[in-house]
Amino acid sequence: MLLAVLEKRAGLRLQDRNVFVNITGGLKVDDPALDLAVCMAIVGSLKDNAIVHDQCFIGEVGLSGTLRKVLRVEQRIAEAERLGFKEVFVAPQNQSIARSFGVKVHYVQTLKELITYLLH
Repeated sequence: MLLAVLEKRAGLRLQDRNVFVNITGGLKVDDPALDLAVCMAIVGSLKDNAIVHDQCFIGEVGLSGTLRKVLRVEQRIAEAERLGFKEVFVAPQNQSIARSFGVKVHYVQTLKELITYLLH
């Protein structure tokens, strides 16, 4: 599903590619908040431009390419900060988070907007 969204909504050509995603340590991937991170890993590989190691991506990706709010975003950002990330990208619907963090939080509306921002 994520590959179809990357093609249709972000304008990436993937139909002639073999795409394999490996999740470390047998982690079960059933949390929609991982959608954005998986998409950005695919984009980084496709563009041969690795995502910066201190950037974290948290968000569900909808069929329209928009980013959706995720649960427990404050906990997720705090954990990203603890792990040494410097920037976190989340949906604008998560903007109501009350506390401030030691990481820069970016609010991004769409997958295409994020890709354009990071690769240009």
